[in-house]
Amino acid sequence: MRLFQGTPLDRPPRCERCGALEENCTCPPAPPSPPSYLPPQQQTAKLALEKRKKGKVVTVVRGLSPAESDLQALLGLLKSSCGAGGALKDDGLEVQGNQLDRIRDMLREAGYHVTG
Repeated sequence: MRLFQGTPLDRPPRCERCGALEENCTCPPAPPSPPSYLPPQQQTAKLALEKRKKGKVVTVVRGLSPAESDLQALLGLLKSSCGAGGALKDDGLEVQGNQLDRIRDMLREAGYHVTG
């Protein structure tokens, strides 16, 4: 006689979707749940102009948390609307050129609080 014979601990695990044993289950893995982001109305973006090497100017957006925002999508939107290049850096988003007014207007339309 086994220790857990006849109890739920004695039964082999089964798939919740098809009911087959887990080692025989052919169900595809469940899709990952989409990440939950903070709404733009609860975030504040800080804008600034900075000079780089050889006098190049970039517009920098800081203050948005990578865990609470989809920074890649936001950067793509800003770059396409400004017609400029850009990059995602450690401390924020960088868009090439003096795009301060355009970015400020776009972020306000999206619902972000904007300073700078």
